[in-house]
Order: sequence, then structure tokens, then C-alpha cells
Amino acid sequence: MKYKNTADFSHKQGDRVGVLITNLGTPEAPTKAALKTYLKEFLSDPRVVEVPRLLWWMILNGVILNIRPKRSAQAYASVWTEEGSPLMAITKKQQAALASRCRDKYGENVVVDFAMRYGKPAISTVLDNMLAQGVRKLVVLPLYPQYCAATTASTFDAIAADFTQRRWMPELRFVTHYHDNPDYIEALASSVRAHWQAHGQADLLLMSYHGIPKRYLTLGDPYYCECQKTSRLLADALNLQPDQFMTTFQSRFGREEWLQPYTDATMKALPAKGVKSVQVMCPGFSADCLETIEEIGEENRDYFMQGGGEKFEYIPALNDQPVHIDMLFDLINSQLHGWDLAMSADNALRETLAIAKGAEQ
Repeated sequence: MKYKNTADFSHKQGDRVGVLITNLGTPEAPTKAALKTYLKEFLSDPRVVEVPRLLWWMILNGVILNIRPKRSAQAYASVWTEEGSPLMAITKKQQAALASRCRDKYGENVVVDFAMRYGKPAISTVLDNMLAQGVRKLVVLPLYPQYCAATTASTFDAIAADFTQRRWMPELRFVTHYHDNPDYIEALASSVRAHWQAHGQADLLLMSYHGIPKRYLTLGDPYYCECQKTSRLLADALNLQPDQFMTTFQSRFGREEWLQPYTDATMKALPAKGVKSVQVMCPGFSADCLETIEEIGEENRDYFMQGGGEKFEYIPALNDQPVHIDMLFDLINSQLHGWDLAMSADNALRETLAIAKGAEQ
């Protein structure tokens, strides 16, 4: 087997620890061509769409990729910024903040970088760069609070596939979820409290999560249960009564049944049930993106207001808020436990060479 070679590798290089944060991904531009490339990679993942491969290949290439890219490009264009897509811009800020925190505590011994599961920067490219810097121990933190096979497990698939191509793979720690982490719940709660202080409290706090086919739940995926637990813990932290909050699921496509209740259908129905003001947050998204800014902040706002609602407010994702960075940094630190981070790369190198020299005598 031919293995990938780490660029500029040297046995004299000191060992370092790496922290890789990942998110779903983004097209490189809000254009039909860029969306076609991105959607093809995303929707070709068998973790994302669990349909017989030949049948899905025909549907994807014969129908979806000829229709959806244009519509998706228009939606992306409405949220695009000078820094690119919101998800890319925010993830870069999260990485920079966490890198600064690690540098302050550990010096240059810890390398922090980010990658996207689909699109660029690709996981394999970023791993190349990290290993070239001497990373021999690696923490991977997918920024998905709730575990789902279509997101968290797919990220592990990409890491594992990359490792099969390497002669020297690093020691690995992989964070599968943090949906009930007390600091995560408190970060969400503090965000809601700050919004209430500035804008007042609405009739209903609606927590909208990305949906998955209901079939995945019945086959054993814990995503639905973890979303419900996050909502319950957050409601407890905010002292909300059962009629003051609700959990829904967004972003479905295709004809089969997905997790319910659906966010869009709920928005259309709430005003007739007497709910005239609603505040929406998306606890499953660590960074604002198309699904929060456009789908929730615009499309679902229109559903609610057109149905007779009077006040709709979207509470932004935690993004690079200090409370979020604090929580992620603490989570990373818990994963670094037991690894020697006090020893500098130079000292580690001298120790390794001394041991090697002793073995030669």
C-alpha cells in the first residue's frame, strides 16, 4: 500500500498536540456552479442520505443537481458577506479565539485549526498541515452539540478514511456530543436572558433543530432524544413552564416523514392558537448559517407573520460569543487531560533523542 507522506517530515521534529474543530461546510461562492459541486459532495455521503446507492445516484444526478443548485445559490447570495458565507466567517473566528486561548495556556505546544466536512478547507488537507507541524496527539471536536450519524459519525468517517492512508497516525480523541454539558446549557441560557433583557420575553420560546428522517430515529440514532434533552435542560435553566417553550425540526426535503413537529408548519399554525409573539433559537447550530439566517430569520418569520403573528425574533447562535468560546475551551481542556502539555517541543525533542542515543549504546 502506498501511504501519504507528511510534508517536510523529520524524526528530529518535536511532538505537539492538535485540536481540530469541524463543521458541516459551505460552497466557495453563492453561484450555481459552486453549489452544484458542494451539494454533490454533501448529498453523495451515504451517512446523509440512506438510500440504495444506485437509485440515489440516479435521483441525485438526474434530478436534484439539475434543480437545487440554482435555488440554493439564490438563498446563499442573500446571506453572503465580504468574508464569505456566515458559517465560514464565524468558524474562522471561533478557531482564532480558541487558538489564542490555547496559546496563552500552553504556548506553542498546542496547534488549533479548523476544517469542513464538505467543501474547503477539507479535513485531509488540514490534517496534512497539522501533522507537518508535529502533531502526534489529536483532539477532534465536531461543532455539533447533539450526536447524529449524518453529522458526527460522518466526520469520524472522514478522519478514519484519512488515517488509513497514513503511515503514522496520531493518537486520537474524538468528541461525539455535548448536548447536556452544563456549560453549554448555561451558555444558551445566558444568550436567551440577554435577549430578554434587551427585547422582553415573548409568548413562546421555540427551539428549532435541523431535522432528519424519522426512520433514522427508529433505527437507533439518538439525535432526537438528545435534542429533546437539550431543550428540557435549557427550559429548566430559564424556569420556563411547559406552555412557554417548544421543540421543532426544520430543513426537511423529500417525501418521507421526518422528525416532527415541523418548524414551518408550526409557524403557520401558532397565531391561530393564540401565540402572537415568538422568539426562536437553534441550539443545534454552533454558528449561524443559511439554515438559521435565511430559513428561520426570513422564511419562517414570514410564515408566522402572514399567519397572524405580531412579533417574531430570532436569537442568534452562540457563534464566537465569549461564553461560547469559554465553554468550548473548557471542553477541549477536558479532552487534553492526561497528555503532557507542560513540556515544550524542544524539551520533548531532547528527551526523545536522549532515549534514542541510549538505545544505540
